[in-house]
Amino acid sequence: MGHNFDILKRNDVKITGFGDKPIIFAPGFGCDQRMWRYVAPSFEKDYRIITFDYVGAGKTDLRFYDPTRYSQLSGYAQDVLDVLAALQLQKAIFVGHSVSSMIGLIASIQDPQFFERLIMIGPSPCYINDPPDYAGGFEKRDLEGLIELMEKNYIQWANYLAPIIMGNADRQSLSKELEESFCSTDPIIAGNFARATFFSDNRGDLLKATVPSLVLQCADDAIAPRQVGEYIHRRMPGSEILFMKATGHCPHLSHPEETIALIKDYLSKSQDI
Repeated sequence: MGHNFDILKRNDVKITGFGDKPIIFAPGFGCDQRMWRYVAPSFEKDYRIITFDYVGAGKTDLRFYDPTRYSQLSGYAQDVLDVLAALQLQKAIFVGHSVSSMIGLIASIQDPQFFERLIMIGPSPCYINDPPDYAGGFEKRDLEGLIELMEKNYIQWANYLAPIIMGNADRQSLSKELEESFCSTDPIIAGNFARATFFSDNRGDLLKATVPSLVLQCADDAIAPRQVGEYIHRRMPGSEILFMKATGHCPHLSHPEETIALIKDYLSKSQDI
């Protein structure tokens, strides 16, 4: 019990809900589990809900932070696998926002028995353009400039990036929340996660997927544009894609009703596959 208890404390794992089927919500870069507060409660009746944070975010135990482990997405995938193993869960529904979509994919390739399906919100397997065949949305030098700004002036970086990620410029409280979430993370830890996120290339992993998946593609998403979602859907066996009316990169915060409805619809249709 000791080791399992340590992992649940380490990743600040919370369990709610009245159902048997596990559903785990994984936050995106610079975010913590509170970002699911508009979505997760709608699943309480039918599911066992697991929320958690990667080591370094939220209220996790920073004594467990290892810069080498968390310099690659596989280290974050290990957090997911540790949590599912500690709870002795099989066949979970994994809902990942942004980089957590790829983290979930990596975890599911490594240990498929833990996963029944993956739901990816605003996923991208590679943020850097790789002409002529792939447009990730960013030039490498732009991302390097972003990391540089992060290291030089973290507050300014958070102030600049949060509104770009969130979109929905008419609802400033949303990007303010994201900015505050960025600023509650240790800048060195955030910088390490940013490099792991923005410079990883998981295009090769898409073909290895064994778990059915849903790609939720937002409109006007500056971080994961439409052609990226379409690329994932084309490459990943067993995937479906839905194009959301929601705009920006964080529909679970900006458009929770649509997010809930599409996830529930997908899960109700595909229980028998």
